[in-house]
Parts: sequence; structure tokens; C-alpha cells
Amino acid sequence: MNKRQYKISEVSERLSLSQDTLRYYEKIGLLNPIARSSAGIRQYSEQDISQLRFIQRAQKMNFTLAEIAELLKMRRAPQYAREDVRQLTSAKLREVETRLEELSLLKNELQLLLNLCRESDGGCPIIENIDTTATG
Repeated sequence: MNKRQYKISEVSERLSLSQDTLRYYEKIGLLNPIARSSAGIRQYSEQDISQLRFIQRAQKMNFTLAEIAELLKMRRAPQYAREDVRQLTSAKLREVETRLEELSLLKNELQLLLNLCRESDGGCPIIENIDTTATG
């Protein structure tokens, strides 16, 4: 049975990834070497596409490419990687929680500055506070 193969342009369009990105993922080893036709044209399999989707989902979860490479290794032998995956994911969750706290503080600060600016008759408290913060 002949399995369907996809050209780089088809994969690029299907997954909304640039062809440069696809080549880069292969170059850095995030993807296994992609099969080539006798003319040297990349031929992606469904398995390659599945791996690319995994990479995309992991990126949306804020994993770095290095972390994704580790996850991909763990994906190949999940029965041995459970604790490693748990630790990596736990660390990522802590990073996200820290970032959310930082964003919440930033939101409150911006809201305060905006309120001060609305109530001010002269000057701009936003600019003044940014200057104070930058030099303080």
C-alpha cells in the first residue's frame, strides 16, 4: 500500500507554517530527517505532520524548542518518561503562574496610571510615572 506523501508547500499551507520553519525544524533535529524523492524533494508523511502538530501545540503551551525536543524524546517512550514529563510540565506551569502574576501587577499599574491621567488637569501622570520608574 502506497502511503500519501506531502510536499513542503502542502505541509506549509496545511499547518500554517513557513517552509523556512519546516526546514529549520529538520535542520535542528526537531523533526527526523524528512524523506526525499529521487529529485531531492522533501516528502512528508502523516507521521511527520503529526509530529509538527505536536510541536505547534507544545509551542502554544509556551514550551521552548529545546523543551519540545525533550518532550519529543519522551513521546517516543512514554512509559519511561512519565516523571520527566510531569517535572517539565510542572516547571512550565510555575513559569506561567509567575508570568500571570507579573501581568496582573502590570494591568493594575496601567489602570492606575490611566485613572490618574483622566483625573489630571495638567501634565501627563503616565509619562511622569514612567520617567520616575525608569530613573528610580
